[in-house]
Amino acid sequence: MAKKKITEIVSEISADFLDENGLELYNSEFVKEGKDWFLRVYIDRLPAEDGKEEYVSTDDCEKVSRFLSAELDRLDPIEQNYYLEVSSPGMDRALLKEKDFKRFCGRMVDISLYKAVNGHKTFQGILKGLTEDNKIIIEDENGSEIEFPREQVAKTRLAVIF
Repeated sequence: MAKKKITEIVSEISADFLDENGLELYNSEFVKEGKDWFLRVYIDRLPAEDGKEEYVSTDDCEKVSRFLSAELDRLDPIEQNYYLEVSSPGMDRALLKEKDFKRFCGRMVDISLYKAVNGHKTFQGILKGLTEDNKIIIEDENGSEIEFPREQVAKTRLAVIF
């Protein structure tokens, strides 16, 4: 079975369960590392109505892991042996989808580029948004706005500032 298909199955079978538990599927991947296969499932808390940030607990991960393990055993869609890992996307989560860019607008982000611009491959700034023509806009420390075409961006992550 193709990798994409397995992640689609995970999305389909987990949607209602996650929603009932105030969670959402942030991302999933089915990858081979060395001789082993890993099904990695990243879950996140649904944004609270009052805007207060809530985080995924280890109990949430365990509950989702038990559910997915039972459902995947029942459906048996994966031919090879694999390890199931369920976790949160983390404080330095990658912004992957348009909704991630909307949700974290106004937050500090780190951007890594495939190819240097003005001698730099990494930039940090406040996320201003994603344009209709698919450009990521940040405001740098000087207050200047910088646009990056999304196809030139290797990764956009929330910055971890202590």
